[in-house]
Amino acid sequence: MTPSSRGKPTDVREKPADLVITGCTVLVHDDRERIGFEEDAAVVVRDGVVDSVTTAAAVVGLTAVHRIDARGQLALPGLINCHTHAPMVALRGLAEDLPTDEWFNDVVWPVESNLTERDVELGARLACAEMIRAGVTCFADHYFAMDAVAAVVAECGMRALLGQAYFSSQGSEGRERSLEFALRHRDVADGRVTTALAPHAPYTVTDADLAATAELAHAHGLPVHLHAAENRDQTDTSLARHGVTPIEVLERTGILETDVLIAHGTGIVERDLPLLARAGGRTAVATAPRGYLKFAWPTTTPVRALRDIGVPVGLATDGAASNNSLDVWETMALTSLIQKSSEGDPRWLTSRQALHHATLQSARAVGLGGTVGRIAPGRRADLVLVDLSGPHTQPVHDLAATLVHSARSADVRTTIVDGRVLMRDRELLTLDVPAVVRELTERLPALTDRGHGRRVQEYDT
Repeated sequence: MTPSSRGKPTDVREKPADLVITGCTVLVHDDRERIGFEEDAAVVVRDGVVDSVTTAAAVVGLTAVHRIDARGQLALPGLINCHTHAPMVALRGLAEDLPTDEWFNDVVWPVESNLTERDVELGARLACAEMIRAGVTCFADHYFAMDAVAAVVAECGMRALLGQAYFSSQGSEGRERSLEFALRHRDVADGRVTTALAPHAPYTVTDADLAATAELAHAHGLPVHLHAAENRDQTDTSLARHGVTPIEVLERTGILETDVLIAHGTGIVERDLPLLARAGGRTAVATAPRGYLKFAWPTTTPVRALRDIGVPVGLATDGAASNNSLDVWETMALTSLIQKSSEGDPRWLTSRQALHHATLQSARAVGLGGTVGRIAPGRRADLVLVDLSGPHTQPVHDLAATLVHSARSADVRTTIVDGRVLMRDRELLTLDVPAVVRELTERLPALTDRGHGRRVQEYDT
């Protein structure tokens, strides 16, 4: 195929490029968004932007500030974690083998009442290191003390959509803090940080607060990121108590008239689909299937039904307290496999469809569809280099299938955001993991204490 991403031939007389990656195979999209692969290719980066995708031969004489010989590697758009709670890596493995209500009420929400801003910062540092090593260049986060997370993102070089979460139990102050954070941090870190309003969920935020959030979103041009219809129990309980589904709550409060990112949606039912189809804003859903398996939820995100109505589904991990991992690579494989099982159709989701969700659909889900998600001229230079020489990825009969079902996050060799190399040959360049782990370990006894009897909220659906 002839990709639309191939730029003009590189002129060796041009000013030096900031970065040239040469000799690799590049994952590209054509003008119909079909995925293909360009072999023996090169990517030229200037000012944080992909200048051209051309042949390795065309850049032989091009001078560059930095040059990466990527022979034998594959370049693909950086993965995007469309819904997580990065600081919750500090709770990884703390609440295991529990139903959802006990997980929240007996462990997670009591522990979160202990959180300090320093705990959040250390958790965010560890999470960003994990994601960079796994080829994640951008993440959407929804948590507390988000000033600390924004500072970590700015320092470590990642891209992020950040929102300060709030419950109605906090009163109007919670909603006001969410707005204040979003306005203060919007487009900081050279534009790598974007922001959203972040009500927690319809079962913890009142209709009045959701409606007020929708009005604020319109007034300030902000998206909304929240949990909704996380599981079927929530939908059934909402119907029994209020006569409406969680998605119908979003519709009647005006949230669906904003640009909204809905986390999980495994409780989306057929009556919700027309509402999502005619939503006035940009609506997207983030799926994180590993956690659904751990909680033994009976359904998963209805990816096929959402595709049919034009709602993009991005890939996510949720927080490491429920998922134990921030590995979007694993999410990509699990999404494909679980969709085959839930639909009873081995032809859905194909490897190329899974890669489409991992790239362009995930970019659209976090509101960056025109900025990242593909390696093409004019897009920000967020990309990763993957080594497929290992025995578990050989031989290669179908490159897309190898990427989705055989490759692992540990095969990522280099991670680049805005043209800046954050990891090269598996060496992290912007974060000191041992120092973070030492301090976080010292703080764990105070963080994990549950003897006080407090909770930040109560899970009752």
